[in-house]
Amino acid sequence: MEQQSSQGSIDLYYGDESQVSTQGYVPYGWQFKDETVCIQVSKGKGLNCFALISRDNRTQWGTTEENITAEFIVGQLDNFSFQLTKPTVIVLDNARVHTADKVRQQLSVWQNRGLFLFYLPPYSPHLNIVERLWKELKARWLRPQDYQTKDQLFLAVNLALAAVGKDLFINFSNFNI
Repeated sequence: MEQQSSQGSIDLYYGDESQVSTQGYVPYGWQFKDETVCIQVSKGKGLNCFALISRDNRTQWGTTEENITAEFIVGQLDNFSFQLTKPTVIVLDNARVHTADKVRQQLSVWQNRGLFLFYLPPYSPHLNIVERLWKELKARWLRPQDYQTKDQLFLAVNLALAAVGKDLFINFSNFNI
């Protein structure tokens, strides 16, 4: 699929969801012996995000304060299917919301529009490049001050996702193409 995508015969996107929370994101850190470092957080306020991204940073995304359900995924993929200009494959993991009956019932409709889903083998997040989007968003693009309030965080997340492919870029490796 990667080769077909690089040749331009199909569009290839990778999709998944993640949550950004006012609890903050601290993958690692260090401080001097007598220094106090902290990020203020508040519990229970998260924004759930679903995104599709291509290797050339084209993105389609949606956010919600509610849980991401199969209905939400169907809505996102249905809207995306109306924008296609060539056959398009979306790579997804086997999460229940991706494989639910509501999603499977739409497969033939989407295929008629040129949208095809490809499911990764279980336990293979390393094969889904959208995971890099979530890491960049949480580790680089969101600043500590963005976590101060729910509204500030939600605005920062939406602004960052809107900037992907315009002002923010991920340089995906082509080692497996």
